[in-house]
Amino acid sequence: MSEGTEATGQEYWDTRYRESERIWSGEPNAALVAEAADLAPGRALDLGCGEGADAVWLARRGWRVTAVDISAVALERAAEHAAEAGVADRIDFQRHDLAQSFPEGGFALVAALFLHSRGDMPRERILRTAAAHVVSGGTLLIVGHAGHATWEHDHDQDVRLPEAAEVLESLQADPGEWEVLLSQERRRDHASPGGHHADTIVKLRRR
Repeated sequence: MSEGTEATGQEYWDTRYRESERIWSGEPNAALVAEAADLAPGRALDLGCGEGADAVWLARRGWRVTAVDISAVALERAAEHAAEAGVADRIDFQRHDLAQSFPEGGFALVAALFLHSRGDMPRERILRTAAAHVVSGGTLLIVGHAGHATWEHDHDQDVRLPEAAEVLESLQADPGEWEVLLSQERRRDHASPGGHHADTIVKLRRR
C-alpha cells in the first residue's frame, strides 16, 4: 500500500498498475472463497482490493462491500469490473492510504488479503485497526505470503514476512473477545521458481 507517504505510495501503485492492462487474474482469492462462502452476508470491508475480484465475488453473494485501495488506477478498474458484473450498486470503492486513514463503520467481515508492500507499511498497526472495525459476531480474515518476500521485479532476502502465529500475536487479540478459528500456513502446489511456497491464513471471530 504505502511507501512512506500517501503521495509516493499512490504513485508507486498507480505506476505498477499501468504497466499492464490487468495485473491479477480477475478471479477471487481461493482462501476467501474457502473461508467466507458459508458466512451470512452483511457489510464487508475489503482492504487492498486491487482490481476488485474479491469485492465483486462478495457482492454477488449478497454482501454490501466497502472496497479500499491506495491506487486510483486499481479502483477505476475495480469499478469497471463491478459494473460489468452488475454489482456496482453493492460496492463502495474508497481510496485510502491505510497508514493515514481508514473507512468508517463496523463490518461483519473484514478481509485483508495479501496486504503487503515493498515500502515501509505499518502492516501490524493496520491489521489491529482492521480488527477494531469487526462487529460482534463478525469475522476477521487475514491472508498473506509467508517467508522471505519475493516481489514482482526483484528478490529481497532482507524482508521476511510473518508466519501465522506471528500475525496472530501481533493482533494482540483478547481471548475473551476473540475466537481463533484458523491460524496456519498452507503450501502452494504450483509456486513459481523463486516465488512464495506458502501462505499464512488467520481467521478470527469476535465473540
